[in-house]
Amino acid sequence: MARARIDSQDLPISWQYQCPVEACLDVVGGKWKGVILFHLLAGTQRFGQLRRMLSSVTPRVLSQQLRELEADGLIDRKDFHTVPPRVDYSLTPLGATLEPLLRLMRAWGTAHTDAILANKLAARQVTDGDAAAIPES
Repeated sequence: MARARIDSQDLPISWQYQCPVEACLDVVGGKWKGVILFHLLAGTQRFGQLRRMLSSVTPRVLSQQLRELEADGLIDRKDFHTVPPRVDYSLTPLGATLEPLLRLMRAWGTAHTDAILANKLAARQVTDGDAAAIPES
């Protein structure tokens, strides 16, 4: 059965997209969501496994990002109600449709990381140089 098309007029203004890229970025945007989804391409992961893979994210932020991905229908959360707690995360069919995009993002990042870092370093040097040129009062 085909899903009914949603009339955007029935949605809050903050949910109305002017461009399909907005819809995509709304659900995968941010520092950690794409990385979480990329790691879930390998299969089901527990919270602790994701935490180790993303060592610079705090548990609180990771939990929030996982909740948002679940609310957007991109991941499933399975709580086994055990002690110690066991919670598994996996991609939904909708989340799995992002695989080509995530793999392209990885390839792009691999190809351009050196240029990105060089540009960041150059921008920092310009900013630091401008700060050094400001006379103190």
